[in-house]
Amino acid sequence: MLSVYSVIKKPLITEKSSAESENLSKYHFIVDRTATKEDIRAAVEELFKVSVDSVNTMLYHGKPKRVRAHFTKRQSFKKAIVTLKEGSKIDFFEEMATEEN
Repeated sequence: MLSVYSVIKKPLITEKSSAESENLSKYHFIVDRTATKEDIRAAVEELFKVSVDSVNTMLYHGKPKRVRAHFTKRQSFKKAIVTLKEGSKIDFFEEMATEEN
């Protein structure tokens, strides 16, 4: 099993993910490509002290991009959508504010 901090790389905060977290208790994370659903579940439960209902994962392949005459490719990544049980909540910005003080 991977360590907790190597499983979850960062939260994915977009308009859609913010709306889902407020209304449906679904949170989006960028995770390690080799992490399984069980690894992600354990990492979220340990890091945020919440109970996880389900985990959905998807792989995104990097799109080719062009800048003038140079061709490159965006990085591929794995995204996890974690659904929490009733009564559980993660507040990313509140946790950062308490760490700074």
